[in-house]
This record gives sequence, C-alpha cells and structure tokens, in this order.
Amino acid sequence: MKAWVLHDINDIRFEDVTQPVPAKNEVLVKVKAVGICGSDIPRIYRDGAHKMPLILGHEFAGQVVGLGNENNNVWLGKRVGVFPLIPCNQCIACKMNRHEMCRNYSYLGSRRNGAFAEYVAVPTANLIDLPNEVTWEQAAMLEPMAVAVHAIRRIEVKQDDIVVVCGLGTIGLLLTMFLLARGIKKVLVIGNKDLQKESALLLGVPEDYFCDMRKEDVVEWISKYTEAGADVFFECVGKNETVEQALCLTTPGGKICMVGNPYLDITLSKQVYWKILRNQLKIIGTWNSSFFYGNEDGSKTDWEYVVELLKSKMIKPELFISHKYDMEHLENGMRIMRDKSEDYMKVIGKICD
Repeated sequence: MKAWVLHDINDIRFEDVTQPVPAKNEVLVKVKAVGICGSDIPRIYRDGAHKMPLILGHEFAGQVVGLGNENNNVWLGKRVGVFPLIPCNQCIACKMNRHEMCRNYSYLGSRRNGAFAEYVAVPTANLIDLPNEVTWEQAAMLEPMAVAVHAIRRIEVKQDDIVVVCGLGTIGLLLTMFLLARGIKKVLVIGNKDLQKESALLLGVPEDYFCDMRKEDVVEWISKYTEAGADVFFECVGKNETVEQALCLTTPGGKICMVGNPYLDITLSKQVYWKILRNQLKIIGTWNSSFFYGNEDGSKTDWEYVVELLKSKMIKPELFISHKYDMEHLENGMRIMRDKSEDYMKVIGKICD
C-alpha cells in the first residue's frame, strides 16, 4: 500500500509499504478521510516521533475490511471512527476509568503506525460505529471535536455563564461550536486572523462578540461585556500572554480551562499569581477525551455525544475544512501548516465516497 512515512525529522516520504495485518482483537480499516493535526507539524519538521520510521495520522475514519484472530465479524464492513489512544489498562488512571490520562499508552500515528496510509490496523475496542448521516469528512474530525467536548465537560459551563474562548484554531472554533449548540448565549471569542473571524461568524457568533487581538485591546474589549471578567475562560493558545490574560480577565470565583499546549515555559509574575489566590479562581486542565466509559452519572462518552450531535445535524464541523487533498498530495497541506503560507483551518486528506 501507499503511505506517508516519517523516516527522520524533516524527512517524510510517500512510498510503498507492507499492508498491516490485524493482530488478535484488531481489525483492518481502509482509511476514507484523515485530518492533519497541529501536533503533526512539529512531529514532522522539528521534534520527530517516539520511534521512526513511522506512519503518522491519528484523526481519521474508515471502513472495516479485515479481521484479526479471535475477532467476530460484527465489525466487518462497518463505517467507523477511531479513538487513537490505546490504553495500558493497568495504570492508576486506567483503573479509575480515566483512560485519557493513561501513564503507559500507545497511540495511533504517534507511537505506532497511523492513518496517513491506505490501511491501518486498529484495536476493536477503539472503534465507534458511524451512522449513515455522518460523512467521512465529519468523522475525520471526531477526535478534535471530542477533545473540545471534554474541555467543556471538565469546566461544567452553565447556561447563563459569560464565556470567553481565547484562541480560534481548530479546537477553539470547535469549542465555540459546541458551546453555541448547548445554548450558551454569551460566547465571546478572541482571534487573530480574518479566516477565524469568518469561521466564528459562520457559527453564529455576533460580529461584536469577536475580538481581533491584532487591532483591539483585549482587556478593554472584555470589560465592555462583563462587570468583572468572564465566568468561564477557555485558554486555547498556550502562550504566556494569553495565560496571563485568562488569569486577569476571569471574574472572582470564576473558572479557567487550560486547553492550549504550551509553546514555551509559562511564567507568572507575582502580581498575576495573586489573582489566583485573591479571586479564588478554579483552574482546570483538560487532556484528550473520554471514549471507553461514560461519566459517573451515566451520560454518554465524549465520542458518543459528538456522534449524537452529528447525527441530529446540530453541529457542522465541515465548515472548518479549508483544504482537501488526495493522499498523494497530502504533504502540500503539511507545508501550508508549517509555513503558514496560507490561512487554514482544518486540512483533510484522502476524501473518498
């Protein structure tokens, strides 16, 4: 089969490789659509992967076309989404049914071969059945959508909260989409690109609720809409400046969800640190998403929740797909994301009907 193989840092090649053979309790998935994640870019061009050579790609969907040993045929022919994290099921986090925090996990497209390929071997436990109403393009965005949902559930947003989403990359926009789908009326968003503004307005964010940080003072802008800051603040950038803004622009007793992966070390001045103490802020981290077990109250997993909303057509993640490539030309999308030579939102590869 053909696949994009990362041999070393800045050395990714489209080449012939051996088609994977599914092992015990695995299936063979024919990839129908795959997304390029922002984390793939430093993995390709700066940091490398945990082991190389490696086939990247962890945001994908496809059809089950083969079965491994000791696997019944219930999945054969099914349209599926795939949770890329493979937990150890032995560590303290796994024993707590919090597999997204597994201490010894494997990961499709990061620690074992992924979906920048025609076929990928996937554990049966990591499959989710796709209704016919869900397109391949939408299903390739299940993973980042579940990440966004997980963050919202971690922070427990209320209907009348004033919510700020700072950073409108893919996750920030998806967060905004799900907040609006939940009926949160006052969602203030902060971005720094024209395409981000266009995307936010497409979702239904009023133009006045978009702050262009290139042109406006964020502190003054938020003060126009809040008495003492946001009730809930999603920090989706991961830079010192925006982390400080989150701490300074959240109301006393408010909540902050740290979503953005840090670019560099995050340092806080004494004055800013005081905000955490004096305002009794609740700061919550979020990581990955729930797949194997629902919440203690019996509610759906993050992935089940997303599929349910897709089936009911309450959300439209395809609005954020800015670039599509066949598999052979997928590197064009990687380079656009690396060089920022064009505005982009979500880059999708190998769209198949």
